[in-house]
Amino acid sequence: QVQLVESGGGSVQAGGSLRLSCAASKLTYCLGWFRQAPGKEREAVATIGGIGHTTYADSVKGRFTISKDNAKNTLYLQMNSLKPEDTAMYYCAAGGFACVIATMVPNYWGQGTQVTVSS
Repeated sequence: QVQLVESGGGSVQAGGSLRLSCAASKLTYCLGWFRQAPGKEREAVATIGGIGHTTYADSVKGRFTISKDNAKNTLYLQMNSLKPEDTAMYYCAAGGFACVIATMVPNYWGQGTQVTVSS
């Protein structure tokens, strides 16, 4: 069992930045960030594999950066140049072996942290 606790969400104006953190009881081989906006399906935003390989959704490439600190068992998502369409609940996820955007299927989820971007 893996426990995940997100933090760092909040409200920001368009163009601003936020950094999300996810404290994990342990880091699994695959880690990722997902988001779900009201009325929409949950979507993968960024993933990172055991050796540090990262993948991103096209909508966030060049603006978001996923990283992890193995010593602190913490996953991060640096979000820059935020847009109103980035508004969503963001979830930390762990588990599985397909560490890419299109195919990651997590076994564990955090409770989510809200990100709201105003225009």
